[in-house]
Amino acid sequence: MPYWQAVLLGVVQGLTEFLPISSTAHLLLVQEWLGRSREELKHDPFTVVVQLGTLVAVFVYFRRDILSLVQAFYRDLYENRIFTSATPEGRLVKFIIVGTIPVVAIGLLFSKVLKEKFYNPPSIAVVSIVFALLMLASELWTKRQARRGAVLRESNQLSWFDAVFIGAWQALALMPGASRSGTTITAGLFAGLTRANAARFSFLLSLPSVFAAGMKDLVGWLMKVQSDPELAARAGDQAMAMLIGTTIAGIVGYWSIAFLMGFLRKYTMGVFIVYRLILATVILVFVWLGRI
Repeated sequence: MPYWQAVLLGVVQGLTEFLPISSTAHLLLVQEWLGRSREELKHDPFTVVVQLGTLVAVFVYFRRDILSLVQAFYRDLYENRIFTSATPEGRLVKFIIVGTIPVVAIGLLFSKVLKEKFYNPPSIAVVSIVFALLMLASELWTKRQARRGAVLRESNQLSWFDAVFIGAWQALALMPGASRSGTTITAGLFAGLTRANAARFSFLLSLPSVFAAGMKDLVGWLMKVQSDPELAARAGDQAMAMLIGTTIAGIVGYWSIAFLMGFLRKYTMGVFIVYRLILATVILVFVWLGRI
């Protein structure tokens, strides 16, 4: 992969990972427009490994929150509180762990099927439309609750059911076009959270699964390099491309988080819903014309 493409894809990943518009879908589409075959994309670790850059962005942006979570989790382990916790932070750690189980299970069991069925432009378009409508439904639900006088909840008021519920929606993001942040923020709104708190829990919930997926593909690629002389010959260039893309994704991703957190405190997800519908329409038109 030319380094300029790695920079471009890093920018795309950083911009789209946290905005509810699906980073995987955008990476796959941009790479296909760059001339890479669909079969090549299925076995390329770049799309997943580059997410490690945005993972670093989450750690940096939420560093104080994460430090508090780690300290609370350590205290709970030290005091042998496995299923209970003395602090909201300790409970939140357990909710993140429980909420990660669905995406790990679905990813391990159905990863191959998902790549065969959903890693193509028509599927991306359909999934984008479906989840745009679900995002719209969650916004309408939130407005309805507000009219009824319901008080939106903070992230420290989550329950075990909420964690499983939002975690199940995160598993749906394994389909390109769904968006990890889009599905989990949507679920958070349905669960009665404020938009900002739904986004905060969404980003924190992404940490274990993104790290696991990125490391799995990175380790898998390293093992292939050791056993495939042809791959080993170009491993240096591919590793440098992944490093460049990951670094750029981390820098851009940090500003993307800052933008979205500020945006959701003032506005709805309406602009992202419209964008997803326009993107899906453009994809379907290009497919119909035979351009992709």
